[in-house]
Amino acid sequence: MMKVLLINGSPKANGNTALALAEMAKVFRQEGIEVETIHIGNRDIRGCMACNGCAKKGRCVFDDAVNEVAPKFEAADGIVVGSPVYYAGPNATVTAFLDRLFYSTSFDKTMKVGAAAAICRRGGASATFDRLNKYFTISGMPVASSYYWNSAHGMLPGEAEADAEGLRTMRMLARNMAFLMKSIALGKAQYGLPERETGAATNFIR
Repeated sequence: MMKVLLINGSPKANGNTALALAEMAKVFRQEGIEVETIHIGNRDIRGCMACNGCAKKGRCVFDDAVNEVAPKFEAADGIVVGSPVYYAGPNATVTAFLDRLFYSTSFDKTMKVGAAAAICRRGGASATFDRLNKYFTISGMPVASSYYWNSAHGMLPGEAEADAEGLRTMRMLARNMAFLMKSIALGKAQYGLPERETGAATNFIR
């Protein structure tokens, strides 16, 4: 069975971010895809120190939610990251979590499908959405899309329930993501993954 991880980056376990992710989860289950939701927004997650200890240990030197999620991410076919909007960007916990998750894991993420969902009171959703997608696009991960940019609106917990367009966007995002994951699985079975080239890091200052 295919599997998708849903990462709730909100400090509130049952707030509007959880509501948006739950709308997606219903569709994934209808599509026969296993769903696991992980709440990291209330965890104590520090930022990356650029110590490169992960290159030696094979995991992050800080043993927290990052190391817990890493093997789940490796086994998953796709990942959705939901974040509330703080000053027109993802909150600090989400950013710290993703910085370390993507940097400390050496497994091939090519063709795992990624999607981001930004939840806001009014503005900043598109900037948050753009920031989150950068983790996927540097990792060879296709990004799922929807009718509109992946956002829902609400301030107090549960208010996003009234955002009919936002919830419709989340449902279509899940349908498109399910189709993409299934199509990639068929493509991998018939054609394999794209050929990879050896690294060639070019610094701008020498």
